[in-house]
Amino acid sequence: MAAKRLIPTLNRILIEKIVPPSKTTAGVLLPESSTKLNSGKVVAVGPGARDKSGNVIPVCVKEGDTVLLPEYGGTQVKLGDKEFHLYRDEDILGKLVE
Repeated sequence: MAAKRLIPTLNRILIEKIVPPSKTTAGVLLPESSTKLNSGKVVAVGPGARDKSGNVIPVCVKEGDTVLLPEYGGTQVKLGDKEFHLYRDEDILGKLVE
């Protein structure tokens, strides 16, 4: 079976959420409240929205970026056995840099 690839339209961004570890390397279990950082990795990006003149407004993130996501929102998409989320460009709260 061929793998499906989703290319977002307009200013939408396909994101794979990052699941924080539930235990440390020493085996200590972490409480759920301490591991709650709602972030994800950008998998695919649409070309951008158009303004009234027809000019393309590019999306502010690129593939591979790590972004901070809102607690609620986005559209859940399942491709194969993986789960992804689609967000609009304006819904992304910020980029996380190392």
